[in-house]
Amino acid sequence: MKALSIIQPWASLIIWGGKDIENRTWRLPSSMRGQTIYVHASKGGFTKYDRVSEERLNPGMKFPLGAIIGTVEIVDCVTSSDSEWFNGPYGFLLRNPQPLRYPI
Repeated sequence: MKALSIIQPWASLIIWGGKDIENRTWRLPSSMRGQTIYVHASKGGFTKYDRVSEERLNPGMKFPLGAIIGTVEIVDCVTSSDSEWFNGPYGFLLRNPQPLRYPI
């Protein structure tokens, strides 16, 4: 199974916070549409989360770094969306996030 490395807190928001789009500068290869992938919380690049993020995650939540924290299905790649998470230029539509019991 393939993995996508994502900086925190966005990786955790995909798994636990309802983030349904991952923004990228590159188009998703068509062969990856419909694929379930690992969500890897990268080791570095942590960004301060905003109020929307804070409302969706437990206060004081520990953000795993350098670990696979779950899986998600990539449904499609779009160039526009009504999702609050979309800011382009490409958005990977995500569904069915599944957390791992323990990060690996």
